[in-house]
Amino acid sequence: MMKKFTGLIKKILLALIDISLFAASNIFVFYIINGGDFKAFAYDAVLFNAWHLLGLSAAIVAINYVFKLYKSVWTFAGTKEILNCTYASFFDTAVLFLVDKIIFQHILGHQIMPVYAYVLDFILVTVFTCLPRIGFRIVRNEFVWIQTDNLKNKNRNIKNVMIVGAGYMGNSVIDDIKSNQRDKYKVVVAVDDNPQKIGKNLNNVKIAGNCSQIPDIVEKYNVDDIIICIPSATRKRQNEITQIAVSTGKKVKMTPSMQEILQDSTNMRRIRNVEITDLLARDEVKLDIRVCRYLIDKTILVTGGGGSIGSELCKQCARYNPKTIIIFDIYENCAFELENELKETYGDNINIHVRIGSVRDPQRLEEIFEEFHPDVVFHAAAHKHVPLMEASPCEAVKNNVFGTYNVALAAERYKVAKMVILSTDKAVNPTNVMGATKRITEIIVQYMNEVSQNTKYAAVRFGNVLGSHGSVIPIFKKQIEKGGPVCVTHPDITRYFMTIPEAAQLVCQAGGLAEGGEIFVLDMGEPVRIMDLAENLIKLSGFTVEEIGIKITGLRPGEKLYEELSMESELETRQKTANEKIFVNQPAQIDKKEFKKMIDILSNIDDNDVREKLQQFVPNYHPVEN
Repeated sequence: MMKKFTGLIKKILLALIDISLFAASNIFVFYIINGGDFKAFAYDAVLFNAWHLLGLSAAIVAINYVFKLYKSVWTFAGTKEILNCTYASFFDTAVLFLVDKIIFQHILGHQIMPVYAYVLDFILVTVFTCLPRIGFRIVRNEFVWIQTDNLKNKNRNIKNVMIVGAGYMGNSVIDDIKSNQRDKYKVVVAVDDNPQKIGKNLNNVKIAGNCSQIPDIVEKYNVDDIIICIPSATRKRQNEITQIAVSTGKKVKMTPSMQEILQDSTNMRRIRNVEITDLLARDEVKLDIRVCRYLIDKTILVTGGGGSIGSELCKQCARYNPKTIIIFDIYENCAFELENELKETYGDNINIHVRIGSVRDPQRLEEIFEEFHPDVVFHAAAHKHVPLMEASPCEAVKNNVFGTYNVALAAERYKVAKMVILSTDKAVNPTNVMGATKRITEIIVQYMNEVSQNTKYAAVRFGNVLGSHGSVIPIFKKQIEKGGPVCVTHPDITRYFMTIPEAAQLVCQAGGLAEGGEIFVLDMGEPVRIMDLAENLIKLSGFTVEEIGIKITGLRPGEKLYEELSMESELETRQKTANEKIFVNQPAQIDKKEFKKMIDILSNIDDNDVREKLQQFVPNYHPVEN
């Protein structure tokens, strides 16, 4: 109640100020056109008429209210407020002219001002209306800035901030800090790659140099935090600048990219910490909406749907208004959480169902396919951890090989239009059981493509997924939280990396591009040194490498120094797709008798002969002893 009363008082005061300034502008114009002599003609009989004053006062307040001049917050007054003030002033002056012309001249016979005086009055009214609003912001911000300078000497908790990018976003961030976070941060300097901006000021903050000079400028201005505000820059340039900023050892934050802003405009001013994904040395693969139209109004089954990639796959599919999404997983907790998240986001627009079961169980798969008759199947269920599968090789065969085969056969029986299987770069010249079994899943895709009458099958091959369960990032983060050291298996080990959304988008696109039997491969740029990844993650966590430490532990069972995305034989026929970042390896001919023999032999294995039998059907599988 008290807040409402206080707000009413403020609006009344604002209205009185507007009335006073409007009257002052009229008097001032009257004074100017008379050369300082109020007696030159008798407009004072109109100007100081009580009814004239009261009537216009009511009209001014009403007009200003319509243009929301009493609802804007003075602290944040800006372009919108200036435009509203200009519109309101035009109508204020128009009403003044009409009242003078019609009532006081034609009806009452009084002398009024010439037309040009009303034009001059409009200019003054606009200035006087804007002045208290914009002036309040300027005075307040400058006073606060000076006050913050004084507080800086008393309170060392106020951090000096550098803004990277002297554009609209950088200006908005400075405004936000000045208005809302002045007790925590002070913007002391900005940098920008545009040479025409260097040496100038952005919102009273000096642009001291370009982005390559960040380390020197950080030192000179005693910067504590760096905020990167370059949403329109390419991913490659953002990566380069972020690397420079991270190298200073200061806390680095950034505003959303243009793609993030377009996807969700509410995030435009949200500042977040720099993540390790921001340091990928390539642009993310963007989802081609047209390719994914095949998902509209379809029933989609995702095996392993509760996993890190499977869950993101469900979220990506949901964007295309499918009729039904079935989350099929053996682990109920993650599947349950995903179901709740999707229902909260999409409500009744999409039918979301969770079914618990294993891809090893043909009977359970039969029940699921009979219940839902899916149109599209994404097969993400698999055992993926290399060291664990080295210790339990038969389980890898059961889950990865026969689980995939079971789902593929069910898809054929129930006339599923498309089935996409997730593979890995470890399937190329594999040195471990997991990679060998994944290579066989690719063979299954090519075999089913030849024998199927109903379904188009495809496989998607990609590298390590940042942030997925068991990936190096969560492991490194836990090690850093415990004070280190971060354990790296080898100083020269490299891996290809992609984000979880990229992986899901690639799978969705593969389904749209698939004609049957292809293996899709993402152009993942240059491989990343795990040592560099560890060092960057330590710095992003606010520590130095010396504080945390890095320990070399040696290669794990089945692990090799580098991965490959395609075999030499595949490179000869590899082609680009409609998406220039996605390549496709054309279907290979599969000997059907040899395939049946493989299935029969692999169905009777034990830990003693499993590697030998895998080698028989994956000739380029060469187990390594670590």
